Amino acid sequence: MVESSHSELTKSQRILVLTTAFLGWLFAGTNMAIVPLAGRSVAISLGVSSGEGGVGLWFGRFTCAFLLGAAAGGLLFGALGDRIGRAKAMGLSILCYSLLSFAAYFVTSPEQFLVLRFLACMGIGGIWPNGVALATEAWAGVSRAMLSGLIGTAANVGFMLLSSVAMQWPITPESWRWVMLFASTPTLLGLFVLVAVPESQLWVSSRAKQQTLNGPNTAPQTSTIKEVFRPPLLKLTLLGMCLGAVPLMGNWGSANWLVPWAGQVGEHEGIASLKAWTQWSKSGGAVIGSLLGGWLAWHFGRRTTYFLISLLSLFISSYIFWVLKPGDPYFLGWVTAIGFFGTVYFGWLPLYLPELFPTRVRATGTGVTFNFGRIATALGVLGAGQLMVATGGDYARMGRLTCLVYLLGLIIICFAPDTSRKRLDEME
Repeated sequence: MVESSHSELTKSQRILVLTTAFLGWLFAGTNMAIVPLAGRSVAISLGVSSGEGGVGLWFGRFTCAFLLGAAAGGLLFGALGDRIGRAKAMGLSILCYSLLSFAAYFVTSPEQFLVLRFLACMGIGGIWPNGVALATEAWAGVSRAMLSGLIGTAANVGFMLLSSVAMQWPITPESWRWVMLFASTPTLLGLFVLVAVPESQLWVSSRAKQQTLNGPNTAPQTSTIKEVFRPPLLKLTLLGMCLGAVPLMGNWGSANWLVPWAGQVGEHEGIASLKAWTQWSKSGGAVIGSLLGGWLAWHFGRRTTYFLISLLSLFISSYIFWVLKPGDPYFLGWVTAIGFFGTVYFGWLPLYLPELFPTRVRATGTGVTFNFGRIATALGVLGAGQLMVATGGDYARMGRLTCLVYLLGLIIICFAPDTSRKRLDEME
């Protein structure tokens, strides 16, 4: 057993770790909000036919670029965090999504935007495993339910931030490039993390132990990706990937289409702010849901919480896509509800996923399980994009089918282990 060493950091250092991890994931949320809020406008501005079939197809491609880029970044930066340290990998992740978002200001074709979104989103995928591992290891002796909720809610605060700005400066085909400048502002945060944020002492202890056992010249963490994909961790990795895929597919493959649907209706009915209000309502519910996710899992059990939020997300999504449409009196209220229940998962995941893996591969395992689900989600989004073409832009019909993914969550959680009684420093 590796003895917990989080006490070697001072209180101010641990607060700095939590603050920078929160801000890193918050600004990652701002970057994630780019495609839902600006994707249609970017496609039209860069020459895509304004018909919903073509725009919907490119919206799906942009979303896939995010999902696949984040999956690749989770693997790359997660392994990097186990090799060189969580703080350094987190700083590099923030610089990645900030600088490459800035580069997208200058694109002249949808293909260029697609490539830069993929590369920028590698940083988004990287901030998750390193920020979660760094914060939970620095605060290993306090309530991880509170910590997971804080980190889980950060991205949704970022969504709300960009949505609020977009209410004042609407994102249109003629005016969307300012969004890329806004998304590049965390560059200074990335530099600050690299030079000022202390490393996880639990990681330092684990690395020193490995070097003691294997020799001082042994390169640390040389096969962390291989280790999580072979016994005894393989089963846990596969379960974690499935548990991470369901909320990702539910959010990005189903609920996220509410925003361009609202944009379509808002354009036809002359309600320019409907798109931004829909994103803001969804994100507002998500802030509360992800904040409470860890607390709910802690008090009601990991498996029970996951099962119930899958059931409620299925019901609410079905009601929205079968009964309502953007502009209806209760539409935004139900959007807030799916934002809440559909993102309790994202307070649950940073609590549960690190519990599956020992310290030496925790960043890798967390990155693989959370981000690998994005690959399955990307395939679903591509399918939804093709469905948009086939239906001529019928968001409701597409949503009725894609929200069925929550049924998988009801089944998969029954096979997941209960980690409620484990401490992170006992998982070796």
